Amino acid sequence: MFGYVIANRDIMTEEQVARYRACYCGLCRALKDRHGTAARMTLNYDMTFLVLLLSSMYEPEEDSGSERCFMHPLTMHDWCSSRFTDYAADMTVALAYLNFLDDWRDERRLVRRMEAGALRGAYERVKQQYPEKCGRIEDSLRELSELEARGETDPDAGARCFGRLLGEVFDYGLDELWGQRVRRLGEELGEFIYVMDAVVDLPEDSAHGRYNPLSEYASGKSEEELRAMLTMLIGEAAALFERLPLVRDVDIMRNILYSGVWLRYNMEMEKRHEKEGGAAVEP
Repeated sequence: MFGYVIANRDIMTEEQVARYRACYCGLCRALKDRHGTAARMTLNYDMTFLVLLLSSMYEPEEDSGSERCFMHPLTMHDWCSSRFTDYAADMTVALAYLNFLDDWRDERRLVRRMEAGALRGAYERVKQQYPEKCGRIEDSLRELSELEARGETDPDAGARCFGRLLGEVFDYGLDELWGQRVRRLGEELGEFIYVMDAVVDLPEDSAHGRYNPLSEYASGKSEEELRAMLTMLIGEAAALFERLPLVRDVDIMRNILYSGVWLRYNMEMEKRHEKEGGAAVEP
């Protein structure tokens, strides 16, 4: 759904890459087992971060194995999963379904209606299991749509709203103390993602007259100023992350928070600079 919360594999060890892929493949497997083959179209690396985070926090028992799948029929691949993989699969389906439905309502794109239809039954099962959580996610997406509809110019309004949404997803609800801290991390990361996405989309949105929450705020601001704002936002998320009692996979998660979240941004900046004939941004 996001495309930002991913690892920078160029600076990972082979062991780290193998672990990261195994968690990703475990999520893919859980999507199919819990919600059918169609649910695999929602698979993303962003939610793999949630699997790593919750697994490191609570150290559940894990299942693992090696197998072929229809996506990679010629090679064996390792997978691992736990109850948090199942939870992440449920939340992946919920976010994807609601996003497809929202896009259909806003843009009337038939493909989005078809994608939402393919996941409707799966979402209904997830909502039956997590009625209050799904209700709060729906409320946040409804609020975001209302902000966009009225052309809200304060980016903090949308960022806080999306932060609440991701905080809800991150909060598995195991305990009050650490559960609230994990929720807070999700909120801060959600605010960063919302603003990052707006920064990346700003030129194209401006060119096509589309709504962007940063249109007014970014007027007259340099690329360096906008990057400094993003650095502050991810810094707040990273500070919360460092205060969690994490040991396993902590280096993979640090890779994601300190480097991986910038990959898409740096790629976009490089494209813009090349188009403008300037120097590319250093990653």
